[in-house]
Amino acid sequence: MTKSTSNALQRIADLVENKKSLFIRISDQIWEYAETRYEERRSSALFAEVLEKEGFAVQRGAGGIPTAVVGSYGSGKPVIAILGEYDALCGLSQMRGEARKSPVVQGGNGHGCGHNLLGSGAIAAAIAVRQYMEENKLPGTVRFYGCPAEEGGGGKAFMVKNGLFDDVDAAVTWHPGTTNHIMSSSSLATCQMYFRFHGRSAHAGGDAHLGRSALDAVELTNVGCNYLREHIIPEARIHYAITNTGGLSPNVVQAEAEVLYKIRVPKSEQLADLYERVCNVAKGAALMTGTKLAIEFDAGSSELIVNRTFEQAMYEKFAELGCPEFDEDEARFAEEIRSTLTEAERNHGLPPELAGKAFADRLEPYEVRQEIAVAMGSTDVGDVSWKVPTVQSWIASMALGTSLHSWQAVSQVGMSIGHKGMLHAGKVIGATVLELLQQPELLEKAKAEHRQRIAGRVYQSPIPDGSVPGPVRR
Repeated sequence: MTKSTSNALQRIADLVENKKSLFIRISDQIWEYAETRYEERRSSALFAEVLEKEGFAVQRGAGGIPTAVVGSYGSGKPVIAILGEYDALCGLSQMRGEARKSPVVQGGNGHGCGHNLLGSGAIAAAIAVRQYMEENKLPGTVRFYGCPAEEGGGGKAFMVKNGLFDDVDAAVTWHPGTTNHIMSSSSLATCQMYFRFHGRSAHAGGDAHLGRSALDAVELTNVGCNYLREHIIPEARIHYAITNTGGLSPNVVQAEAEVLYKIRVPKSEQLADLYERVCNVAKGAALMTGTKLAIEFDAGSSELIVNRTFEQAMYEKFAELGCPEFDEDEARFAEEIRSTLTEAERNHGLPPELAGKAFADRLEPYEVRQEIAVAMGSTDVGDVSWKVPTVQSWIASMALGTSLHSWQAVSQVGMSIGHKGMLHAGKVIGATVLELLQQPELLEKAKAEHRQRIAGRVYQSPIPDGSVPGPVRR
């Protein structure tokens, strides 16, 4: 590392630290809003206001999506995107800093995936890079993308489809987690759809033969898909949630019922086949029950295209910056959180070097591997990665063993433990973006790799024409 590189890295870190109270305030405010997919009105407005005050040109309702925000600074090439998120999850309300399950609002929303931190860390990086660019008269463009509805809503897929990434050269992001590492695996492509059955009501005791049960159709769909699971590739997944059971009266033949299905496959080209097979099961259920079926597409996202060039570059910056450090009080709280977990949860997926510890205290080694592993989750970052080279890090923001989408995660991402991970993310992302702006040969190498990765494949948006983004159904 040269002296000039070291100075730039330190300056980015200092710029984040200088405004850490702002970034913590944003994070805490988004945590309190806890708005779910496509309902992030206050959250997106807060990001837009901060971006405007910090000298960005802001586009609200970007791409025709009401809760999407894009803030841009600079001009010309390269255009580097920093991806932020701010959507919460249903049913995960939890008091911050509590090591027992204590909902703020019973049945309310909560940031179980730490997206309050994700968006705040991303904007911290964008603001730090903007100031560095201004101080050093650095050419190029840095953009903050406020991306709604990552949790099952495919927000970035809609943003890509609507052209918001057409002139972007690279994208950088992060995710809160329990360990420090560079994401070097792909993800599962996914889509989800509602099956809405329409039957005919009747008295379930006196003249049930006159009724046609929509709830029976939902149940038969689920049974059929359970049998289907044996005959799909092992890496595929089929999930469902019954969103309307047709009412609360068992003595009424339910005339309306609905189920939401989510399917996942390793390659986006495999989605159409599994989608058709699951839809055929639902159509068969409608035939068996004499009901009518309406199929409504809900959302989808593509698999992640890895970029080893970017991964290595981000890893080097992460290694130079080190890892978040937690104090004794935070460690004690982390142990309290860990006491609420099972033995299997406490050690799930952890390298032996971290066994028994409260927090991850090291950056996991990175090796440039030819084979590409597939993580068994999905993310709409994948759709961005089809358009431009994309890289993502995971940064410790909660105790080891904490599961995402849990009340334990909500508790920690709303307090100092989460704040420390978020601020560190701002530094890691900011340093990586600066490297892309100042090293055109690195960017060109990443672009060449990207072209090679997708050679012979065509990006097919998981969002059908005519689909519009919408909130989760209550």
